[in-house]
Amino acid sequence: MPVPAEHVRSLHPYEQSILRALERLMRWHEWVPLDILKSATKLSEGELAYRIGRLMEMGMVRYEKVPYEGYALVFNGYDTLALSSLTRKGTVQALGTLIGVGKESEVYEAMGLGVLVLKFHRVGQRSFQSARLKRSYMPESGHCPWIFASNLSAKMEYEALTALHPAVSVPLPIDRNRHVVAMSFVPGVNLSQAVLEEPREVLDEILHNVREAYRLGIVHADLSEYNVMVAEEQCWLIDWPQWMEASHPNAHEILIRDVGNLLQHFRRKYQIDYSLNDAVDKVIG
Repeated sequence: MPVPAEHVRSLHPYEQSILRALERLMRWHEWVPLDILKSATKLSEGELAYRIGRLMEMGMVRYEKVPYEGYALVFNGYDTLALSSLTRKGTVQALGTLIGVGKESEVYEAMGLGVLVLKFHRVGQRSFQSARLKRSYMPESGHCPWIFASNLSAKMEYEALTALHPAVSVPLPIDRNRHVVAMSFVPGVNLSQAVLEEPREVLDEILHNVREAYRLGIVHADLSEYNVMVAEEQCWLIDWPQWMEASHPNAHEILIRDVGNLLQHFRRKYQIDYSLNDAVDKVIG
């Protein structure tokens, strides 16, 4: 989970400088050598050692001897940089409880001008190599630390939400910093857990939103009952980091898979028999 708020508030400017330097330097080093970090921060050897020690105690930085002394930012440190920036901008005033965990994300309630949601992208924490193979926005080879993969994932999702809202029923994008996306709170429960009184109407509404996204040139590319929220027969499509342009050579195949996933859920849970061809035609027609 994100680093405790008291740690964020108590960070010394030198410690913030070290975190930002590690963020920059990890573009070229898996483990940033001590001498390079010292040069980047312009801190004395004693001051640097003391500040790094504090950051390690707070779980923001890791140390390795490989065989040189090297340091790396970890998610707690990256979370701190993002939360500090969002707080300074006034987007976030308080971080609340964990409300959702995905394969590559954690979602928290938060307070800004009102209730909002913070989605922390965690690409690479469990499946970095798998993500590299699946995600078209990630480089196929070369050095791409998980923190930057997470940053790219958040950027993709924020771009999709910005392009889709309000024509498509998605959370309102509010802000983004690094790997964290701030968005409006969506009520209700996950479609996979919901018990619907009018399932056919909900399915039609979901397909309508898939169609509107397609008309805007966007295919979700990871759509299933786990990426739809419902409340009183309303629906919202969530989790957009893997989206692709409708003009992509593989977009039609991916769209068929998305729609097929939804139909399979409604067939299994509600015995609704809906032709895949008819559903796809409804989306692209």
